[in-house]
Amino acid sequence: MKLNEKIVNLRDKLNKYIVDGTCYDDIYKLSVELDQLINQYYKLGY
Repeated sequence: MKLNEKIVNLRDKLNKYIVDGTCYDDIYKLSVELDQLINQYYKLGY
């Protein structure tokens, strides 16, 4: 799976967590993971 696809999938999962009222710790963990992928994306020069 391409990096941008991973970002989109994780973003969608994070949005679902928020809408579903998932616990804060899980939302935070997923948010940090998404931030790391976005950081990688920019470092690769996309």
